[in-house]
Amino acid sequence: MKTFYDLITSYDWEAVRQSIYRSTPADVQQALAKERITMEDFAALVSPAAEPYLKAMAEKSYRITRRRFGNTIQLYVPLYIANYCSNHCIYCGFNCRNQIKRTILDEAAIRREAEAIRQKYKFQHILLVTGEAPAKSSVEYIGRAIEIMREYFQQVSIEVQPLEVEEYKFLMDKGLHSVYVYQETYNEQRYPVYHPKGRKANYRYRLDTGDRLGEAGIYKTGLGNLIGLEDWRTEGWFTALHLRYLENKYWRTKYSIAFPRLRPYAGEGSFQPNYPASERDLLQLICAYRLVSEDVELSVSTRESAECRDRIMPFGVTTMSAGSSTMPGGYADEGDRELEQFAINDDRTPAQVEAAVKAKGFEAVWKDWSLYLQEACIG
Repeated sequence: MKTFYDLITSYDWEAVRQSIYRSTPADVQQALAKERITMEDFAALVSPAAEPYLKAMAEKSYRITRRRFGNTIQLYVPLYIANYCSNHCIYCGFNCRNQIKRTILDEAAIRREAEAIRQKYKFQHILLVTGEAPAKSSVEYIGRAIEIMREYFQQVSIEVQPLEVEEYKFLMDKGLHSVYVYQETYNEQRYPVYHPKGRKANYRYRLDTGDRLGEAGIYKTGLGNLIGLEDWRTEGWFTALHLRYLENKYWRTKYSIAFPRLRPYAGEGSFQPNYPASERDLLQLICAYRLVSEDVELSVSTRESAECRDRIMPFGVTTMSAGSSTMPGGYADEGDRELEQFAINDDRTPAQVEAAVKAKGFEAVWKDWSLYLQEACIG
């Protein structure tokens, strides 16, 4: 079966990068005038030539987002249940060579975390997160965690190691709603620099996860790259190419794109971004994704500051995390900072984030209603 890998290898990274930087103001104007943009148009929208047109991009992105999603922002919370990892990703606090404390929550601890979240907050959508260590966080372990979460939450998503089609189907039978798997970088030549050891070092296997999820029939797939590893404009173009490929081939699945920027983490050797992106760059990227896809969900996490999230919220964002902890055991008690994956940047409570959403004229939504609307229509 042909996969996205067969498509992406037909492109040359450097040639795409150069095409983006060759874009002219006329190319940007042409892209903004279209209802259905091409990948060539997307190159113009993420180019330096588009920077003077950011206001026009933001206004169009705002209109499209309100038309498609209404005046709503969905809120969710991540729950870290394990930080064991067999990968050596040089930018991540969980990497196997980082001398931090490791733990995996048992069923009783997972239940305590779920109860603590439900008692304190209104969330109905929870994201389960582990390090990538199949020997510790097995498919069976993840499946049991999903079953426990379904007792407390309407929707359960995961961000774990890439799995096989049948394994995803097994988890879907347990109540799995969505899966988020980020490629980190689409630059195959540079990928080994950041992932020198572990299963994650297999570029193609990770890249083909979107195809396996499509084959499994997952409800929603989350995509993204880690902003700061490689040129963000070129990464954005390849992420958009991936999105368009999946939307066309697995059209029954919904899609989400996240915008993780590198953050400090506990341990030695904290990685510094090679290609840092400013908040203005982040807004340009968000608007470009909205113009390339009206349906894609765009998610901004607590990696970003409260001020940044409030500023960019109206212009394409549909989903935000709130009250996040990036360490196992971070809700039932204060947790241990040495267990966290990275330091958050927006430490507001969910109630404060909800108030910020309302201050912008939007409604905070605590679960994804589209699934239930879809089921009602089918029924």
